Amino acid sequence: MNQTKMIEFGGMTCVQLEAGGYTALIAPQVGSNVIRLHDDKNGVEFFRFSPENTFKSLLQSAEVWGLPTLYLPNRFADGVLKTSDAKYQLPVNEKAPYHNHIHGFLHKRTHTVTEHKADANSAWCRTEYLYDENDEFFRYLPIKFKAEFLFTLSSCGLEYEFRLTNLSDKQMPVSVATHTTINSPFIDNAKQEDERIFAPIGKRWILNERCLPTGEFVDLTVQDQEYKNGTRKPVLQNIDNEMYFAEHGEYKGDNLYGIIAEDIKSRKKICYEVGEEYKFWIFWNDKGFNNYFCPEPMSAMIDAPNLDMPDAVTGYQELAPNESTVFHQHFFTIL
Repeated sequence: MNQTKMIEFGGMTCVQLEAGGYTALIAPQVGSNVIRLHDDKNGVEFFRFSPENTFKSLLQSAEVWGLPTLYLPNRFADGVLKTSDAKYQLPVNEKAPYHNHIHGFLHKRTHTVTEHKADANSAWCRTEYLYDENDEFFRYLPIKFKAEFLFTLSSCGLEYEFRLTNLSDKQMPVSVATHTTINSPFIDNAKQEDERIFAPIGKRWILNERCLPTGEFVDLTVQDQEYKNGTRKPVLQNIDNEMYFAEHGEYKGDNLYGIIAEDIKSRKKICYEVGEEYKFWIFWNDKGFNNYFCPEPMSAMIDAPNLDMPDAVTGYQELAPNESTVFHQHFFTIL
């Protein structure tokens, strides 16, 4: 039976969804992070999860557990954020030699649960966060907005919709990413050396020593091509901010805009589809030996509003007052 319920986990109140053979655990107090997604029938642990986690431990390192949604994601050089009608100075929270602002604030705020229900087809949860002068970050970015989250669980897996609405009289910068942490191994009783990742990617962006774009993008190397042919090992080697244009691909005759992670021994796979509003992929694995890897979809390039490049290339966009934009993701198991 599909159901939702509020449970206590690690000293916080979470929403648990059960539907279609999957279980999801959403933590509103940690930015509506999906701290667990599990395929109960097929033994698939999608995201990095620990039953020992607590509210405090998750909040301290919210970027590297579950499915954290970032606004504003990745890096802004020297904390500077230029929009079409203003210039903002964000706090520099990434120390030398980087000296950037990194990852924003939304993923560490306490969000409000507005609905959790189930029917014969699915279970779902809605949360939201109203960003205004009550948020301590507002002194750096005085642009009121609403963030709304919808998580729907069914036999089709987890579908995730994220909506931003500009409630200010200013132009609102839009750059969104999820710092998606895939558990390794993600199949029960599997081995890390049997994991591979398939990702349809375009040209690679070159980053400098501060992890900022140089403005160059280049053809794929032989190693980069491993993503496209599905032979890339996502762990047990260091993958450090490898960034690419996202492209459409094909999997068993079907269009794929996303990535597939596979355990080549069991042949079980995680499919991770995203909407076309995500223009880039960046891959990172925390040195490769910490039992997770991150295929991160991004709507805009690192430092996008500050780059001397067209928005059509960088993916940067702005919302006018009262305007909204929506982002979509979908996770499911392939046998």
